[in-house]
Amino acid sequence: MKRLPVVLFLAWVSLLFYSSIWLFISGFLLMRIELNNQSSCAEPPSSAAYKGFQQQQDYCWFPHKFEKAVIVIIDALKHDFAKYDPANTNPKQFQNKLEIIHRLTQSHPKHARLYPFQADPPTTTMQRIKGMTTGSLPTFVDVGSNFASYAIQEDNLIHQLVHNGKKVVFMGDDTWDGLFPQKFHKSYFFPSFNVKDLHTVDDGILRHLYPTMDGDDWDIVIAHFLGVDHCGHKHGPDHPETAKKLAQMNDMLSSLIEHLDDQTLLVVAGDHGMTDTGDHGGDSEKEVNAALFLYSKTPLFGNELEKDPEAVPQVNLVPSLAFLLGIPIPYSNLGAIIEDLFYSTHTKASAYQINALQVDRFLHSYSLAAGDLPAEKLKHLKDLFSSVTEEYEHVISMWSQSSESESHLESQLLKLIHRYQQYLVQARAMCMESWARFHPVRMIAACSILSLCCLLCYLVGEAGPCLKVSYKHLLGYPIFWSLSAALVFGLELWTSIVDLDTASIFGLVSLASQLCFLYYFRKQSSRKNRPHSRSNFLLFSISSIMLFFRCCSLFSDSFVVAEGEVAPFLLISLLTMTVAKLHWDGRLTLLTLPSLGSESLKPSLSPSYKKECPRLLGLLAGLTFCARLSGIFHSCREETPNCQPSTFLTPLSSVQDPQIKNLSYIGCVVSLGIIVYLLRKWLQHYGNLNSSSPIVLYVRWAFPLITLGISCYWALSSGADDSLTRLHDLKKLALVVFPRVIYALAGLGLLLMICNPVTVYMKRTWDSEADNTVTTYCAAPGSEAELLHVIPQIYRKMQRNLKNRLQQGMEDKEEKKTAAVEAYGLGSVYSAAMVVTLTLLALILLMLHSERLTPSFFILLVEAIIILYIHSHVSNLYSAPNGLELFSVPWYAVTAWALAGTQGFYTTGHQPVFPAIHWNSAFVGFQDGHDNNIIPAILVAANTFSSHILFSGRYYQWI
Repeated sequence: MKRLPVVLFLAWVSLLFYSSIWLFISGFLLMRIELNNQSSCAEPPSSAAYKGFQQQQDYCWFPHKFEKAVIVIIDALKHDFAKYDPANTNPKQFQNKLEIIHRLTQSHPKHARLYPFQADPPTTTMQRIKGMTTGSLPTFVDVGSNFASYAIQEDNLIHQLVHNGKKVVFMGDDTWDGLFPQKFHKSYFFPSFNVKDLHTVDDGILRHLYPTMDGDDWDIVIAHFLGVDHCGHKHGPDHPETAKKLAQMNDMLSSLIEHLDDQTLLVVAGDHGMTDTGDHGGDSEKEVNAALFLYSKTPLFGNELEKDPEAVPQVNLVPSLAFLLGIPIPYSNLGAIIEDLFYSTHTKASAYQINALQVDRFLHSYSLAAGDLPAEKLKHLKDLFSSVTEEYEHVISMWSQSSESESHLESQLLKLIHRYQQYLVQARAMCMESWARFHPVRMIAACSILSLCCLLCYLVGEAGPCLKVSYKHLLGYPIFWSLSAALVFGLELWTSIVDLDTASIFGLVSLASQLCFLYYFRKQSSRKNRPHSRSNFLLFSISSIMLFFRCCSLFSDSFVVAEGEVAPFLLISLLTMTVAKLHWDGRLTLLTLPSLGSESLKPSLSPSYKKECPRLLGLLAGLTFCARLSGIFHSCREETPNCQPSTFLTPLSSVQDPQIKNLSYIGCVVSLGIIVYLLRKWLQHYGNLNSSSPIVLYVRWAFPLITLGISCYWALSSGADDSLTRLHDLKKLALVVFPRVIYALAGLGLLLMICNPVTVYMKRTWDSEADNTVTTYCAAPGSEAELLHVIPQIYRKMQRNLKNRLQQGMEDKEEKKTAAVEAYGLGSVYSAAMVVTLTLLALILLMLHSERLTPSFFILLVEAIIILYIHSHVSNLYSAPNGLELFSVPWYAVTAWALAGTQGFYTTGHQPVFPAIHWNSAFVGFQDGHDNNIIPAILVAANTFSSHILFSGRYYQWI
């Protein structure tokens, strides 16, 4: 096949592939519309809200109680971190550390109170900041914005505070700078993305917090500490570093309370919790359960309070702070006030009335703008709100006229408060349910397009070598008709004839182009009546059966959760059935007849085939053992509460036992050394280390240097943060220098492989004019065969050398020697370059992971070698006499490598959930952070998809 049509076909299929993913995402990760409406003091929700107050309306919506506020956000402050249990005599590292909160809640119950603070998923920092300032509910797609924060356009507390003349001073996490640009009176931002840095942000806040509090140039202070969250990511919650950081927060709160006056409110909140491994981002109980602590030197709560308060949704903090500080509730708020803060029945009813009016106004505006809220539920909420409002106005009018007893009116107000609470809870639940709905039509269309893409690849891959099909018909006509359909749909959309969005039009056009391709492919194929042994497209092979089960498993929640066990099972089953099919087809039992005159006439097995059966069974047994052994390096999802993550996922810096740490480090270095040693032995065995070319010198010297550099980097990063205090700056420099030197050496190696990928050493005695190294780039190709293939060049040059030697041997009559040519590395002329490249990539990817995952990478490489040998044996047994089958890629091989890549994803400590992403890989060699998002995105992606990168390279090597 010609190159240009193949490239165009692959580009077209890639476009269809990514368009199907985009279409699926548009139906799966839905986004809600953000309203730009702003609340203001001049435009209250309704004038009826103020009928409950007798004094003059010299306030904004509601009489405020505090002039100032200090809002302290301790990132990842779980409720378990904040509560204190005196009866616990053997607490864990994170327990009983915030003693100041327990002391204040016990000694001053009217002034201090600790609440469970319920976060809405996704539990990432940016979404939680957005929820605690706007009172809105982010959709799942908002999690992608956590790493590229954009300014919040919705109405929020920061905007209302600034608009109403409050001086807001911020210090801490620089995420706030992207969310609220140019909003703060003063700001002290510190980089937040480096999860290995435990102290920079917190120490920077402490340098500015107390001087700011002692001054008068502030009304609101917001301090966002990150040390607890970073301790969780780096070490986990149950670690001495976490205990030290919580003790530091306890000392900070104790000092901060001494700087408060009677007109200042203290709010201490966690934006989310964390799992037992220190991660967050999902919706498990440990991730959504944070802490909220409220304190004031003036009475803040009433007398009748429950001993164990109910959990407070995070969005409820927004209207509560707005009322306490005397600012309007943000327009898009869906939260309800915290009931305990308004202990007078009359005041509480008025607050709920204004809160409900604000939510009703938002629902009305949003339903007109979006139309995605269910009409029946919206009508039910409207009727409920109208009924409660009408009854409230009636009770207030009777209260002002004193027509009934005060106790009777108070009981009626309590009933109204309960109904207002029902309304607010139902409104929030309706929005949460509506904004979490999917678009099933788009998702089904995307899956159909993706399935057709796979079918197209299968058809072309099978029929391409045997059918001389016109690519003008296969590509030109489908693309022409698809573009025509896109033009027609665009005109109809522009003229409002059809009501379709861009995603739907793109999906229809993609589907139309695929159907056109299938039509012309079938039409052209029917004209070519050429038999081919592999052109039976309706035959259900072993690989198609495995692919079918694999696709079906993706539609089951249980199989998706257990995908780490499903993938190796399917891989082993596929290869076992492939070997069994060899036996079924008689490939392992080839009979040979005895020669005439022999004593026995009984046929016997061919000697070459006698060896294949036990060898294949041994390889299958080794693959099964590796697959089972690699399962110990597993991570856990929140859907499996009884699952315990592998201890090998814990980095060496978090291991507290010195003996276990030292033994683990030695094991990791030994595994790393074995990988490099096996590489050199393999190259040496096939003669690829005999020349003095640059790439051979690189393999001889650079690989040991890389191994030494990684070992030194592990030794430095595994030390405690307070170790080598005097050499702290030198250690910090070394943690940057070692990885970057390794990056540079790896880049040099890849550059050498691109410039001079293949090296074959030829030993000569007489011919010294030519170079001993033969590569594809050492001379201009003399023919198309030389241009396309490496081995023909080598043989052509060997023929010339042999001819020259024979001529010189005839001329030199005195010296009678037999002319001979020795070529080293000819058998691995293709695979040597790929082995070197993949090993180099494996070392870099290994450095991006935890040190204790080195044995897992070693097992994966052994598993890849076993699969390669199985493929080579199978291909040799199935190869045709003319050798044409050697250039065809069997689909079982493609399926096997795909399953192996999926298995490697799980056995390197990954899970397809946000909390399991290894964010610390973005700072390997970049301890001080990044100036852009490109480098950290590349490092995190390389860490996440390392197994797919390695196994896809191994698959290319086998081809």
